Amino acid sequence: MLSIFDFARDMSLLAVTVRLVCAVLCGGVIGIEREFKRRPAGFRTHILICLGAAIAMLTNLYLYQVMELYTDISRLGAQVIAGIGFIGAGTIMVTRRQRVRGLTTAAGLWTAAIIGLVCGAGYIECAIFATAMVLLAELLLVKIEYRYSRLKRDTNLYIEYWHSACIESIVQVIKDNGAQMGGLEINRIPRDGDLPHRYCAVLSLQSSSPEQTRRIVNLIAALEDINTVEEL
Repeated sequence: MLSIFDFARDMSLLAVTVRLVCAVLCGGVIGIEREFKRRPAGFRTHILICLGAAIAMLTNLYLYQVMELYTDISRLGAQVIAGIGFIGAGTIMVTRRQRVRGLTTAAGLWTAAIIGLVCGAGYIECAIFATAMVLLAELLLVKIEYRYSRLKRDTNLYIEYWHSACIESIVQVIKDNGAQMGGLEINRIPRDGDLPHRYCAVLSLQSSSPEQTRRIVNLIAALEDINTVEEL
């Protein structure tokens, strides 16, 4: 550990102030990046979560070191890590195209809470380094992720067909056109009046371009005994 931060490791007024200010700064730096991207949890939310976690850890240390209540000093911190999941879950949503959004924001909130615990414990250098790593992941590594994601286009297809054997022809069309199938869910549609049983499948199609997706959709729609093909 760096000796320049030794003054912040006791329970003096100066040390407590430095820890709380560090929590506010670390949470704010992480949150401002989310604020610029218009995410559900932004600048103030990250500050409050990081600050609250720091206060929880400081309370642990105060009870142990000052009040001399010899109990588990990690109890409140453990509850922070577990409880932050409820807030993070509120930032996750499923779009109309069945895409999951908000996972990065939820992970950032969870990380901000842990950084707050680190600040409250007085491990200032770890908090600063962790904040820098979070910014590296959110600002720089996201560009690599974006470039990679452009090479693969995920599309969910809803297909209705009359016979169970049709799924083999569907899979073969996808393979013959150089695409990949990420997942497949098949259900049986009950008999409707005079109509016989039908089947429906929801599959995840990974293609390299919108043109390739449209070509595969048209080829599937042209197969025998295919009733409906739709993009979700």
